[in-house]
Amino acid sequence: MLLPAPRLAAVAEPVATIARASRQRAVWSIERLLLLCSLFWVLAANRPLLGVVMQDQSLAGSTGWATLLSWVLGLTALHALLLAALATRHTVRPLLAVLIVATAFAAYFTEHPSVVLDPTMLRNVLRTDAHEAAELFSAAMLGPLALLAGLPLLLLWRVQPLERPWRRALPIRLGFMALMAALLVACVLAQFAPLASLMRNHKQTRYLITPANVLWSLAAVASADTRSHSAPRQPIGEDARLASPAPRPTLVVLVVGETARAANWGLSGYARDTTPQLARLPVINFADVTSCGTNTETSLPCLFAPVGRRDYDERRIRSQQSLLQLLARAGVGVTWRDNQSGCKGVCDGLVSQAAADLVPAAQCPGGRCFDEALLGGLPEMLRQLQGTQLLVLHPIGNHGPAYFKRYPRGFTHFQPACEHDDLRLCSREQVVNAYDNALRYTDHWLAQLVHALQAAQGRVDSALVFVSDHGESLGESNLWLHGLPYAIAPDVQKKVPMVMWFSDGFARQRGLDLACLRDRARHSAAHDHLFHTLLGLLDVRTKLHEAAWDLGAGCQRAAAP
Repeated sequence: MLLPAPRLAAVAEPVATIARASRQRAVWSIERLLLLCSLFWVLAANRPLLGVVMQDQSLAGSTGWATLLSWVLGLTALHALLLAALATRHTVRPLLAVLIVATAFAAYFTEHPSVVLDPTMLRNVLRTDAHEAAELFSAAMLGPLALLAGLPLLLLWRVQPLERPWRRALPIRLGFMALMAALLVACVLAQFAPLASLMRNHKQTRYLITPANVLWSLAAVASADTRSHSAPRQPIGEDARLASPAPRPTLVVLVVGETARAANWGLSGYARDTTPQLARLPVINFADVTSCGTNTETSLPCLFAPVGRRDYDERRIRSQQSLLQLLARAGVGVTWRDNQSGCKGVCDGLVSQAAADLVPAAQCPGGRCFDEALLGGLPEMLRQLQGTQLLVLHPIGNHGPAYFKRYPRGFTHFQPACEHDDLRLCSREQVVNAYDNALRYTDHWLAQLVHALQAAQGRVDSALVFVSDHGESLGESNLWLHGLPYAIAPDVQKKVPMVMWFSDGFARQRGLDLACLRDRARHSAAHDHLFHTLLGLLDVRTKLHEAAWDLGAGCQRAAAP
């Protein structure tokens, strides 16, 4: 039944009024907007930081509340001051929108699973490929992200920045910045003693300040990348040369594993048999090896540098060529095969092959290959091999959190295994089972590699070196995955497996005493040894070679004719 016209008008008028009101946006000053956003971020996204600050404090007394209030006000002032230098009427909403989203993700991953967003971690995030990045997203993220990003974005859309003539806006903005600076200084002075102690004893705490950690780390990465791209990498070891032509085709295979930790490596004494196939081969296992970093972005350039962690200088490492480029210039044929996110610059200008291009597409479902694909075409390569060659394999290995995606179904040995990208949906036992299954698959294809080299040793002298780039946390101290700053990272993120194998012909050609090398393997080693050890194995002479860091240098007899 149709309503009479007067009654219809009476109903329509309030509805129209509400509709007009809903379309109207609140008008706020830019300073008010910055202040409220900053306060929201401090309260909603800085729980890990405030937890560290208050771990020795109690809110039962006035001192604890004063400390908490000083930190909240000081952090709010800090963020408002930083943003005030960037925000204008035209940029404030896009700037805040981007930061709201970035802060939501940063806050989520800072708590799940305990990530510290320093420049190294941010660079690692920016270099991660699409497949690895997708595994970090799960349905469990939707709720926290809706609260931390969805609601603030909705409110931001409802706000219209107040327009002011610049002659009036400038003194207001300067006064606001002066007020925030004064508040920040007052809060720092009020907590100077505990603040100085915290920053001295826990330097990485500053990277828990969100979103200042994102802004600072992004600026640091951009600055470093700009410097590195502005000038070509400087060559190293320009005197490098092959000592003499190899009497037979010679191949060294270097496998830079991913996220395998020594604590779960069967050959190193782990209670579970995660390396059954390698255990039946004449391999040399190094049980105490320390990585150069806790993420690929750091470790990969570092382990191909002449001086790594013992005198770590990231700027120098990234501004110089790597061992691989030195070897290629000396006459060694270098090939990089990748099943991950690239070589991080260490193989630039050299032959590079993707695992997906080495095998039929059916062996790489969804575009992600199992690591065995890195062995594609290897028998044919060995038949055609000439001269001295280095083949570097870069597998996906045990990269988390989707450990169950790193091995075929047939390798689900330890059960029940976690089959979720979100590790919080599984028990720790299930996570460890999936991780150990991935290690057994690594053991399998490494053994397959050794068998292929053994089959060709009538023609080719060969050697294999396997070393992981870094370790992994599997719930110890409520830490997961990897990438914590090196100074505070636990040993499980820094202790990695390393294995070597040599054909009889290679050992004779290089004069290697394998019994001596097995004895050397009982002592500690590090990524720093790899540069010099590979120079020795490939018989490349250069002044950069340090015999003290060459694991084989003390175990050489006169080479057989």
